[in-house]
Amino acid sequence: MRYLIVLFLWAQASAAELTVSAYPTIQAALDANPNRMLFVPAGDYPITEKIRIRGQRSGLFGPGRIIQQNAAQPIVEIEEATEAEIRDLTLTRPEGKMETRNEGIVAIKCRDLVIENVRVIDNRSSAGAITLRESQNCRISRCLVRNYMRVSIDDRTKSPEWGYAFNCTDGTGISISYSTGTLVEGNRIIEENLRPTPENKAKYKLGDFVKKNPTKGTIMNQKTWDAGYTDNWQQGSGLIVTAPQVSDLTRILGNHIENAAQGIDLHSDHVIVSNNIITNSFMGMKAMHGSRNVLITGNQFSRNCLWAIGLMPGAAAHAENADGGSIIANNIISDFGHGDAHWIWGTERSPFKFDTGQQPDDPPLTDVIVTGNMVQSVGAPRYKYAVILPAGPNAPRGMHFSNNLFHAGTEGETNRDLPK
Repeated sequence: MRYLIVLFLWAQASAAELTVSAYPTIQAALDANPNRMLFVPAGDYPITEKIRIRGQRSGLFGPGRIIQQNAAQPIVEIEEATEAEIRDLTLTRPEGKMETRNEGIVAIKCRDLVIENVRVIDNRSSAGAITLRESQNCRISRCLVRNYMRVSIDDRTKSPEWGYAFNCTDGTGISISYSTGTLVEGNRIIEENLRPTPENKAKYKLGDFVKKNPTKGTIMNQKTWDAGYTDNWQQGSGLIVTAPQVSDLTRILGNHIENAAQGIDLHSDHVIVSNNIITNSFMGMKAMHGSRNVLITGNQFSRNCLWAIGLMPGAAAHAENADGGSIIANNIISDFGHGDAHWIWGTERSPFKFDTGQQPDDPPLTDVIVTGNMVQSVGAPRYKYAVILPAGPNAPRGMHFSNNLFHAGTEGETNRDLPK
C-alpha cells in the first residue's frame, strides 16, 4: 500500500511538473521540454502564432481549449515528429476569425502520430480541419470536427480541362495525402453552418462563374460553359485520401459524416471503408483517379442525392494507375434523394454510379464485385435507376453483381442487364 501511495504522489508531482501552466505560453512549455508530453489544464489559451510540435514522443494532452485568434495561422503544426500525440484538447477560433485558409491541425512528415479525442470547432477553411501529409502509420481516432466549411472561389482557370472559376462552399473535415498506413476511426465530421439551401445559393451566388478562359476546358460541358453556372458548387469532403500512386494502405472505420459535400473521397490504393455512416451528403463516397483494391463494406449511406457509391476513372488515371479490383459488399443505401441537396440534383440520378471516366484515354474501371447490398426506397423513389452502367468502348469491365436487393427507380432497377 505504501508503495502505491508513493507511486501515486510521484505521478502527481510529475504531472504538475509537466503542465503548460508553469510556463508563460504553451509554446514556451514545449520548447523547454522537448520530446515530452505536456498536460494542458482546463481553461482557455488564446494564441496568435501556431503551436509547433517536433521531436520524438512529444505532444499535448488535457481538457484545455486553445483559441487561435490569427486567421493567417494554423492552430497546431506537427512536423517531422515520431510517436507524437495530441489528445483530448479543443481547438477553435473566435467569432470574426473563424474563416481562414489554414488548418486546425496540420501534420507533415510524421511517423506513428496519434491524434485522439480532439475537437476542432469552427476552423472554417478550404484546407482540412485535420490534415495529414507525407506521413506513415498515423492514427486519427474519436475526434470531432464541426463546422469546417466556408464560402470560397474554386479557381480552375489554370487547368486546360476546366478553364473557369466559380463561387462555392468549400472545406474538408479530415484530409490525408501522400501518406501510407493511416487509420481513421470513430470520428465525427459534422457541418451545421453552410447547408445547401436555396437561400445560401442566392446569398453567396453559389455556382456562378467569376472568371472564364477564352477557350472552353477540354472536359467541360458546353451547356455549363455557356450558362456560366455549375451545379457543382458544393466542394470539399468530409474525409479525403488523395495523391494517387502514393497514398496507400488506409483504413477508414466507423466514422460518422453528416452534411458534407462529398462524404468520403478516395484517390488511393488498398483502402478499407467499413462500418461508416454517411448521411445527408450530396455524394456518399467515390473512388477514382486510379483507386485500386478498395474494399467498401458494411456502411450506411442515408439521404444522399447525386450518388451514394461511385467508382470511376478520372483525369489522373492512366495505364499504370487504373481503377478497379474492388469489392462493394453489404452496404445499405436508404432514403436516396431525400437530402438537403435534392433540389439541386433532381431525380435523374442513381444510388450506384459506375462511369467511363473524365478523358477518352482513361483506362476503364475493371474487376468489381458488387454483392449483398441493399437500395431501399420508402415511398416513391427519387432516382431513375438503382444502378447505372454505361456502355461503349471505355465502359466498366469485369463487373459482377450477386445477391443484391435493389428497389427499382422511376424507370427500373438498372439501365441495362447487370452482369453476373
